[in-house]
Amino acid sequence: MNYRTLGTTDLKVSEISFGTWAIGGSWGNVSDEESLRALDYAMDQGVNFFDTADVYGDGRSERLLAQATKGKEDRIHVATKFCRKGDIHDPQTYSEQSVRAYCEDSLRRLNRERIDLYQIHCPATAILRDGSVFGVLDKLQAEGKIRHYGVSVETVEEGLICLQHPGVRALQVIFNILRQKPLEQLLPEAKAKGVGILVRLPLASGLLTGKFTEATTFSNDDHRSFNRNGEQFNVGETFGGLPFEKGVELSRELAWIAEGRGNMTRASLRWLLDQPEISCVIPGFKSVEQVKDNLGAGDVPSFSEEELAKLRSFYNERVHTQIRGAY
Repeated sequence: MNYRTLGTTDLKVSEISFGTWAIGGSWGNVSDEESLRALDYAMDQGVNFFDTADVYGDGRSERLLAQATKGKEDRIHVATKFCRKGDIHDPQTYSEQSVRAYCEDSLRRLNRERIDLYQIHCPATAILRDGSVFGVLDKLQAEGKIRHYGVSVETVEEGLICLQHPGVRALQVIFNILRQKPLEQLLPEAKAKGVGILVRLPLASGLLTGKFTEATTFSNDDHRSFNRNGEQFNVGETFGGLPFEKGVELSRELAWIAEGRGNMTRASLRWLLDQPEISCVIPGFKSVEQVKDNLGAGDVPSFSEEELAKLRSFYNERVHTQIRGAY
């Protein structure tokens, strides 16, 4: 396992880490026993960083992480997020009283005394422009409740706003071969300011595994069914904002990236790891096999300059105009 420093923090994180939305809920059926086996396997392979949120399964993924990392709290880093239990547009959701309550609740579920990285969970843009919430996070950091803080953002604009606040040490962004916009401005500016980048949805909700066809269906409790067109939350969180059938078509055109790299999953993660601004990728998982597959990305060849240029052109010419929602 390779490790990278998260921006200018004191955290060295595994370049392939994992998000826990899928084991919390909203990705179809998942077994807690299998989730725990997968978490144990990942840690045995050197993974030392996991991302979660208080709303993933209403605390389910935080509780699973507490169980899996018991006795390892000093070497397994956990990031969690807050604000989506409330109204993300209401300033009261970001008041000291509210944020402190969210933080204490997560600490209790995680069974930890301090959160390594505490992130605002895709807040309204106006909240970030106002900036008052950063003062609340500064206070919690000074008290030792949180080690560092950051923001999970939906758009490049929001990321650039966050970079104006010196306390922000990490940004979590949607970024993958089918959603390359952060390359233009956000990633270079984050690197210049020493802000770490966590990549969520690195496989575009599974499109970049190459396993889907236009006939693929998802269960009713899977967000790839109930949020396919942004019915419940930002459309960009599902298939990177692409219409499903178009996403399948585009992923089929990318099948060539798997040549010499095992499969599309590993190739897609490798493309992300080749970006120097990236601290880590945080794919989701629901099984040991998925963890194994994702970790295999660390062992496959990097992309050549010619291949990188080909992928950039593909995005600009075939993908960019198909993405829905603000990004």
